[in-house]
Amino acid sequence: MSKGIFITGTDTDVGKTVVTAGLLYLFRLHKYNATYFKAALSGAIEKNGNLIPGDTSFVSKVAGLNENFKNVTPYVYKTAVSPHLAAHIENRPMDIEKVKEKYGYLKEKYDYVVAEGSGGIICPLIDNGDKLYHLEDLIKDLKMNVIVVAKAGLGTINHTVLTVKYIKNLGIKVKGLIINGYEDNLMCNDNIQMIKRLTKVPILGIIDKIPDIDNTDNIRRIFKESVKIEDLLNCMDEI
Repeated sequence: MSKGIFITGTDTDVGKTVVTAGLLYLFRLHKYNATYFKAALSGAIEKNGNLIPGDTSFVSKVAGLNENFKNVTPYVYKTAVSPHLAAHIENRPMDIEKVKEKYGYLKEKYDYVVAEGSGGIICPLIDNGDKLYHLEDLIKDLKMNVIVVAKAGLGTINHTVLTVKYIKNLGIKVKGLIINGYEDNLMCNDNIQMIKRLTKVPILGIIDKIPDIDNTDNIRRIFKESVKIEDLLNCMDEI
């Protein structure tokens, strides 16, 4: 049976994709049969008449994953807004059964699945008028627990503590935190200590601020130095 973990963040642009890429790279570096999964992506790039899911392409490149993008990211939208709104604008609503089908395919093919969310934990994915389907609903449907990515800088204490408490109240386990964009200064160091004290969640890695995220070798090096594969394996639960 496959095992998996879901990567979410305290907000948009906290570095979920870079972190997910780095974590998946570590699995594959250590010869674990692992894949990426992202149910929906908005803000895709159009190239030669095709929509290229940028996050999926980036993670695949860093981690050395060779899987059809359509299996890894079943819903891709060009409009750079929340998936529920992009789906409305482009008249292509998400079908959760299709998402589950692709997820099931990956579970059969791979031993480990590292999934990434869109935006934060309450990001809406489907708006059917009377009913909203959020990222938290997807995590529950996929039967996954989470790692939360948080910024190291200003505002992170409030965002991180609220996110962790909200997720725990949903009955979803928070298996660990990744602190991203770290700089060795008083504020960042104090933020990390406060987050430890207030959340009681283990910090799996502290990732230095990466000046050039297009430098694949640099990302790989930083994650090899900052995160232990043993800690990641302990976060993975049967899915």
